[in-house]
Amino acid sequence: MTFPALPERAGDRPETGPEVPHLQFTQPSPPQIREELRQWMATSLPGTVSGRSEISVPSTWAVFLSDAAPARGARLFLPRGNAEFVHLHADGSLHLALDPADHAAFLASGWGEKHPLYDRGANVVMFYAPRDEAELEVAKKVIAASYRYATGHAPTAGPAAV
Repeated sequence: MTFPALPERAGDRPETGPEVPHLQFTQPSPPQIREELRQWMATSLPGTVSGRSEISVPSTWAVFLSDAAPARGARLFLPRGNAEFVHLHADGSLHLALDPADHAAFLASGWGEKHPLYDRGANVVMFYAPRDEAELEVAKKVIAASYRYATGHAPTAGPAAV
């Protein structure tokens, strides 16, 4: 996989919790950014359905593969391991499954961190809540990378399709 080049994230790293549920405590997304992201996720990722996460707190909204098996070798979220690949928390932060080959580039980018269960084999990273339109566009690129990993192909429309 080729992870997208990301601009530097401005400001300090937000405060996050060290345990499960893995939450972001500071620097949440404004409601309109969070809703715009949710709408984009619901309409720009072909072959998916959305709904309540199977693994996170009840307020977490997730995207699942709907009409195809995951790409060969893709490790998605438990409990099924073959459907949920990204979810959006009420604070605007995201958890995503990424290609393990992309983990180092993502973590070095400053846009997120490992999930507390990462070192126990969970293929999950946190993307910090986008705070404005520019950061929303970065989130879309990372979600598109997660979608490519989960499905084996890129989204077909929108800014993240490239």
